[in-house]
Amino acid sequence: MEKEVGKILKGEYQGTTTEIVVGIKEYNGKIGVDIREFTQSETYNGPTKKGLRIPADKFENFKAIINSINTSDLLTQEPEKQKEPAEIENDEAGIDEQGLM
Repeated sequence: MEKEVGKILKGEYQGTTTEIVVGIKEYNGKIGVDIREFTQSETYNGPTKKGLRIPADKFENFKAIINSINTSDLLTQEPEKQKEPAEIENDEAGIDEQGLM
């Protein structure tokens, strides 16, 4: 059994287009969900090694894990601004009484 469920365009880079393809496939006599990168370029069109396979008997657990992700957790947040170092008023900052650091 082989069934494609959906595709997501991952991107294009130097003439190569990459998609993430989700499908239901049989491998070694066992059915599972296959999530794999497919690439299209001048030299190769097809699946890559980058991907994973979820066995059918583990799919409900996988689905529950995926559904537990909140969309708000995926939103990018502004990186914290680095704090400016406090201005040093004394040119001898960091030097002790004996002139040592």
